[in-house]
Amino acid sequence: MAKPNLKLVLSPSRDIPFDKLVLSQSNVRRIKSGVSIGALAEDIARRTLLQSLNVRPVLDHEGQETGMFEVPAGGRRYRALELLVSQKRLARNAPVPCVVRAAANDGDPTAEEDSLAENTHREQLHPLDQFRAMHALVEQGSDIDAVAAHFMTTPAVVRQRLRLASVSPRLHEVYADDGMTLEQLMAFSVCENHARQEQVWEFVQHSWNKSSGYIRQKLTEDAVRASDRRVLFVGLDAYIAAGGAVMRDLFEDDHGGWLQDVPLLDQLVVEKLGAEGERIGAEGWKWVAVAVDFAYGETDGLREIEGVKAEISAEEQARIDALKVEADAIEAQYENATDIPDEVETRIEAIDEELGRILERSIVYDPAEMARAGAFVSLDHDGRLYVERGFVRPEDELPADAEDRIDGGEASVRVSQGSEQPDGPIQGAMATTGADAGENEEEVIRPLPDRLIGELTAHRTLALRDAFAANPSIAFMAVLHAMALSIFYYASGESCLGISINRATFPHQEPGMKDSPSAKSIGARHEHWQARLPKSDKDLWAALALLDSDDQAALFAHCAAYSVNALWEPTSRYDGRISAHAVERRLEHSHVLARAVGLDMVAAGWTPTVDNYLGRVTKPRILMAVTEAKGEQTASLIDHLKKGDMAREAERLLEGSGWLPELLRTPVVETANAAAHDQEEGPEATRDALPAFLDVGTPEHSPATGAGEPSGYAIAAE
Repeated sequence: MAKPNLKLVLSPSRDIPFDKLVLSQSNVRRIKSGVSIGALAEDIARRTLLQSLNVRPVLDHEGQETGMFEVPAGGRRYRALELLVSQKRLARNAPVPCVVRAAANDGDPTAEEDSLAENTHREQLHPLDQFRAMHALVEQGSDIDAVAAHFMTTPAVVRQRLRLASVSPRLHEVYADDGMTLEQLMAFSVCENHARQEQVWEFVQHSWNKSSGYIRQKLTEDAVRASDRRVLFVGLDAYIAAGGAVMRDLFEDDHGGWLQDVPLLDQLVVEKLGAEGERIGAEGWKWVAVAVDFAYGETDGLREIEGVKAEISAEEQARIDALKVEADAIEAQYENATDIPDEVETRIEAIDEELGRILERSIVYDPAEMARAGAFVSLDHDGRLYVERGFVRPEDELPADAEDRIDGGEASVRVSQGSEQPDGPIQGAMATTGADAGENEEEVIRPLPDRLIGELTAHRTLALRDAFAANPSIAFMAVLHAMALSIFYYASGESCLGISINRATFPHQEPGMKDSPSAKSIGARHEHWQARLPKSDKDLWAALALLDSDDQAALFAHCAAYSVNALWEPTSRYDGRISAHAVERRLEHSHVLARAVGLDMVAAGWTPTVDNYLGRVTKPRILMAVTEAKGEQTASLIDHLKKGDMAREAERLLEGSGWLPELLRTPVVETANAAAHDQEEGPEATRDALPAFLDVGTPEHSPATGAGEPSGYAIAAE
């Protein structure tokens, strides 16, 4: 403790030979921390010793100096010098600058106190000063590696610090005044636009969420991730070569960064997709439709032509045989081996890949069919080209007589030799030939008059209806047959039942609807049944008869599902469209059906986003949604925001909340009302009243409510 009224006297400094120094046991640093001894030694070798050692003379048992000095403070510097001496890069008696402290007397600071003071009162360089210094060195001409060596760190860390130096000076000041954390400042380095950085900071200051992740989200919300399927299709290198800019995050895994020039990206996608469309069209198709994504149901109403797999050539078969022989030999050689060499594993994988390429045959189509069919060219979710070939539009179908002539079947037999007989339904069986034309007209068997044909077939139709009604199981299969013809063969006219499925189209739908869980589930179910049903509609009845009751019921439900129409549509009393009353009744019945099947739109994959709802409604509706889901207090956190920012914040707040717009909710019917409704509908509306072959049980997700709602499948009579 310094005595009052006396001026301080600083400890003298002098150069002491290294071999006269020993490390003191009073040094308080015992645990390794910070830069390694080796790195510190390299730094001393490059820049010499920048800080003197703190030493005290070593005394003998009589209290006399021995000429040796101990080092209580600066032990890491001492060990670095010791390492340089052992490497013969520093002379053993090289002079070392030291601050010499006198031997401690009673009341004076001890060696331990000196060591503690030097390590405790040291303040690390502020990160802002550090990366400003790095930036200054680079500006002076130093390269990244040299700066890394100077600061005893890695080049990657230097690049990170230089990126921080590029953040807006205004935000540097905020950080220096402890107005933001280092993690927040790191997040701002994603974007190089100072004005945008400052704009986001102003926004974040008024938001309850100030996390670094949220800052990155705001800075990149107008950009496209490198993992987007459009980028994967075009290629990041192609985008950059075209002059596109990419934002990168040096502090977190950014999965390739964010593409800033979205119009350029879209232009590249259109150009490449167009070229692919021309290539596909050169195969011989009448038309090719090209788009990044097609609407759900785009192929509804189109007939899909069939193709056959291309045959394997003799050369390909020889290659397949050779690869299989090689694979069998490898398998036999390493059958009992516990460790297979890497090169053998690589060769096995190469054989599998080559076999896969050869055996994956392309589909070959009839050129005559291709001449009136087309293809859809789009992208799948991984950015790969997705081509659907062989769809015929209704207007491109051949007339029935032309198709008959091309097929050359019995239907191509026509009355000739100038006969003027009408095209009746049975005329082909009674048509005369030219050789009979000269016979007596009274001996000629003429076609029946149309009226008589109509009367006879009316009697048959009436009798068939009666027999039909007396056989419920056959009636069910006949309706199923008619629906399957309409759904899988687009041949509803082949059935004698005036029944078809009126598929509801979706004039308004958000992009990517075909990738929704519901669409994928329907598509997978359709492909399953398409694979089980025969290729020709003429074999359909026999195939349906072979299905058991459960499969028939499942197929019935699948076909009937295409008729479900719970769409709202604009109405008018003047233009002949559907009336408002009819739409209202339709939607009411959709609620009945939804309750019966236990519809859950949240489980079906719908969640509110900026694109599908929040960005397309007014601010009061956005706030109402957040209030309903999270309460008024949460809604008040975003009520001051602009429309776009409010919508994006609401999307994040509503994530996982299960909130649904009113149009997606199924109204709950009170028990009393439901019972009254069941009583009004009569016993035939209950599940127990269904015949055995229609009773497929209650779905697992359907709520158990006792007497169920009407089944609700819709069949439209022609």
